[in-house]
This record gives sequence, structure tokens and C-alpha cells, in this order.
Amino acid sequence: MPPVKPMLAKAVHEVPTAPGLWYEPKWDGFRCITFRDGDEVELGSRNDRPLTRYFPELVDLVKLALPPRCVVDGEIVIVTERGLDFDSLQLRLHPAASRVRKLAQETPASLVVFDLLALDDRDLTHEPFSERRRLLEGVVGSSLARVHLTPMTEDPAVARDWFERFEGAGFDGVVAKPSNQPYAQDKRVMWKVKHERTADCVVAGFRWHADGKGVGSLLLGLYDDAGTLHHVGVASSFTAARRGELVGELAPLRENALQNHPWRDWADAQRESGGRMPGGLSRWNAQKDLSWEPLRPELVAEVRYEHLQADRFRHGTRLVRFRPDRKPESCTYGQLEEVAPAELAALFTEVASP
Repeated sequence: MPPVKPMLAKAVHEVPTAPGLWYEPKWDGFRCITFRDGDEVELGSRNDRPLTRYFPELVDLVKLALPPRCVVDGEIVIVTERGLDFDSLQLRLHPAASRVRKLAQETPASLVVFDLLALDDRDLTHEPFSERRRLLEGVVGSSLARVHLTPMTEDPAVARDWFERFEGAGFDGVVAKPSNQPYAQDKRVMWKVKHERTADCVVAGFRWHADGKGVGSLLLGLYDDAGTLHHVGVASSFTAARRGELVGELAPLRENALQNHPWRDWADAQRESGGRMPGGLSRWNAQKDLSWEPLRPELVAEVRYEHLQADRFRHGTRLVRFRPDRKPESCTYGQLEEVAPAELAALFTEVASP
């Protein structure tokens, strides 16, 4: 019965090659534990937040694709010809049921299944992954679009190929699982390899930390070919000491910061040009304060990031160092490595036949 905490992974820098490891692509979506008991279906998130109301189209699919009584671990994704679309997933977390129904028709979600926790009356969490995978392959239908059994390999060379070939389609990387590992709730007993790169960005603002005593995040920008500075993400995860230090380091840039600031009228610019600007409501927490403090866009920061999606950083970045040797105007999209999207039709039938 819900809730069930998902099994987690530790980050490593390269595909591990220890004996007995099995490998899967790491999906860029919403982690989801799916519970089915007859006509009752519950989609549970990693943080125990129910997802059922946000993805009603998956409820009917689960009834067709999964056994009458089971619990499976997987990922909710939205598949497009360009790759996996995480932005469209976030839009689904909307309080209005009518909006959710509309988006469910326009951008229907898919479910990728990669583990089996229970089948009928049998609790499988104490069984090794090899047994759970064997049973999973026997119960997930292969003919139904938008419900998929994740690929799996025992060959690290194939895993490395996935790591490179599928990146442009929005995959996060590769996961390695010991074949003899029971399902350990909320334990980091797997390994994940994710792409990491660095970029030089303009620091054009910041947000205060929740405690109000230091800098919580830096607002980052990159220039396009027309010279427009777009908000592309944030750098965060500072220690308490570093948050306090940043207040003093950024203080000189706060003076007259709004004068001629490229984001001064961000709301109008966003409506007119579609550029990405700071501000607005959080899709995850409507009460979260996203107000920001402007800085004169004169400081350059080198940040570590994983990958881009829709011309912005998919996850929060980490500050490597400030770059006083770089001019802000040199921080453009041109420095970023672009990876061509992989062909998804081999994995997702809904790409070829929506």
C-alpha cells in the first residue's frame, strides 16, 4: 500500500564496471511508484505527492497494460519528436482540473516501467533485481503505446553507447543496478552517471536564502545572437558561510542595478519576445517567494551544469568560480556544446505513431 519510497542512486563520474551490474537509461521525467488494485490506480511521486490527478490519461493506460494487482516503479515522461519534454511535465502540475484535462489531450504522458515491487499477493521487494526484472518482462505488455518496459543491458559498452547517443533526446544518463540487490526503499544502493559540463554565464541578479541572512541563488544569463540577455537558470547549493560571503561580494553590483538593467521590464519582454526572465510563480510551490534582487550585469561566473533543455539549464547549476578575466558580452549560447537528438522511434512507438 502507498506510500512507498523509491530506491535511489549515488552519483559517479563514469559508467561502473563491477561484476553483476545491469544498466538502464536514466529517464528525465517524474519518478512514479504506480499502485494498481483492480480499478483503483494511484500514481505516487518520489516525495509522496499524489500525481494521479495530474495525469488522468495514465490511469486508463495502466489498467490496460499492467496486471490487476501490482506495484511498479517507473518514470512519467512526455515524448516529442525533439526528445523528452520536461517543461511540458511541469505544466501538468496545475490546480485547475480543466487545464489538466486539456493538457492531457494535447501532450499526453507516457509511463516507462523499470521495476516490479509487488505482484498479486507477493511482495517482491526482498527478491534480487534479476528476479524482479524477469517477472516484470512477463507482465508489461509490449503492444500498447505509451507504456514501456525500459531497455536493460548487462554490457557496460552498450551502457556507454546509451550515455552518449541518447543525450540529445533529453536522457539524464545511465543507471547501474546490482543484479542481486533487493529493493531498498529510500536507500542509495544504485549508481547514476550524468553529463556534466561548464559554462561562463552573466550574473544578473540573486535571490535571498530562505533564512534571509545570505544569498540563496545566483540568477544566470546568456546572450543570444541579437544581444538579448536571457535568464537560463540559477546557481545554488551554497554553504551557510558562503551564502554570507556572497552578500559582501555582490554588494558593489547592487548600486544603481536597475538603471538600464536588461531585465528591468522582464514581464513585458517575456510577453513580447518569449525570452526567459526571472520571476513568476513556482509550479512546485505556489507560496514560494521568487522575488529577486538585480545586479549590474558585469560579473561572470563559471558554473557546472548537466544539460540544456529549451535553451536553459535543465537542473540548477553549481558555482565553480567567478571569472574577472571574462567580459559579460562573451557569455553567449555559442559556447555551449549541442548534442543532436537521438532517434526515439526505436524506443517510443508514440513518436512514429502519435
